[in-house]
Amino acid sequence: MSAAAEVQRTAAVDLGALLDAGDGAVVTLVAGETRLAAHRAVLAARSPVFRAMFQHDTLEANCGELTDTAPELLTAADKYGLSALKAACEQQVAAQLEVETAAAAAVLAVRHSCPSLTAAAIHFIRSQTHKVMATQGWADAVLQYPKDIVEVSRLLSEPPAEPSAPAAPAARSLSQQERGRRLIEAAREGAAEQLRELLAAGADVGAREEGWWGSRTALHVAAGRGHVAAASCLVGAGAEVDARTSWGQWTPLHWAAYNGHAGVVRLLVAASADPNARCRWGRTPLHRAAEWGHAEAAAELLLAGADRGARDEDGWTPLDVARERGKQELVDMLTQR
Repeated sequence: MSAAAEVQRTAAVDLGALLDAGDGAVVTLVAGETRLAAHRAVLAARSPVFRAMFQHDTLEANCGELTDTAPELLTAADKYGLSALKAACEQQVAAQLEVETAAAAAVLAVRHSCPSLTAAAIHFIRSQTHKVMATQGWADAVLQYPKDIVEVSRLLSEPPAEPSAPAAPAARSLSQQERGRRLIEAAREGAAEQLRELLAAGADVGAREEGWWGSRTALHVAAGRGHVAAASCLVGAGAEVDARTSWGQWTPLHWAAYNGHAGVVRLLVAASADPNARCRWGRTPLHRAAEWGHAEAAAELLLAGADRGARDEDGWTPLDVARERGKQELVDMLTQR
């Protein structure tokens, strides 16, 4: 037997002995009906969550049994290929779905490719969309995991296997022009559930309305109003994130930055919107945020790669605009390196 093989065999035997000993260093991971013995040192080395748990005077640390940690266990199980434990954690999270935690569960399912949990979370959110999207949990998910929320919104926009929305048949009976008009109005009101019904009934996600700006899409409208859930729904349904208004050539990102809606800015750049798109006058979304002193929106744009040195047709940079408008917070932000 080679030296390497002998080391591997000895290590396996030693680890097995640690678990068989059942001393205070062994803990039991509990996810639903699944129970798995593990060594504290191994868990602490592999997971900062467990390391913090063992370092503090928690109930789990004292009793040697870790319960109600299904999301953390699922993440670890996915990372280390423990399929049985991952499946058990999926079932546990699905069984504990609540309005406040539904968004986090959906994001967890999408991030770790959990088909059964994804289906359960999407079904749950569809059943009470307004309540879920009004929670802090949904707002936190949009801010922390915008790319995953875009995917969740795309899944929500797909028609369910069985019709569950009584308004959908009525929407299907409308003309395409009327569906488009109602889609714009739903975007203006931030009515994400109505948007999904209209899209499922065949409304054109690229439908436009006319105004002083020329024509603009539903995504322009939702972005300008700061409706994150509605914008997320439209992006998930395939709305063009860099669509232009017909007159000023503004993108939805220009509208969101101009009105200081940082949450929508983050959502759009996560969906690959161009942070350096130019309007008719050569101004970028960062120029628009600087114009009105929207520091949070500007910070999101800078994180997304916005060019602070971009010059408009008059040769002005966002910093020049902020100085001219007296927006000192933006001046300070744009002069930092």
